[in-house]
Amino acid sequence: MREQAREARFWLEDVMEQMGWLSWVIAGIIAGWIAEHVTGRRHGLITNLIVGLVGAFIGGWLASTMNFTILPAQVFLNNLIIATIGAILLLLIFGMIRRR
Repeated sequence: MREQAREARFWLEDVMEQMGWLSWVIAGIIAGWIAEHVTGRRHGLITNLIVGLVGAFIGGWLASTMNFTILPAQVFLNNLIIATIGAILLLLIFGMIRRR
């Protein structure tokens, strides 16, 4: 478990070096916006950003755990797709918990 946490931390540091904070914010907003439309929810800009950023962590963790890359040459697009997948999963799980 510690090894996975260590790998996730190094993955996050590597991505942050390649993308920068502003790119993370932009990718988070876009991923949150796409996820809200895919799941049929309506949120504001800040909620989209939060959902997108949390989704990026979820998607990034899943991608690094499964050693999964979609477009290795396109760092921003690869991370945007992975963040969107994570954001969609987050909203679906949140929706299932909320319905109970």
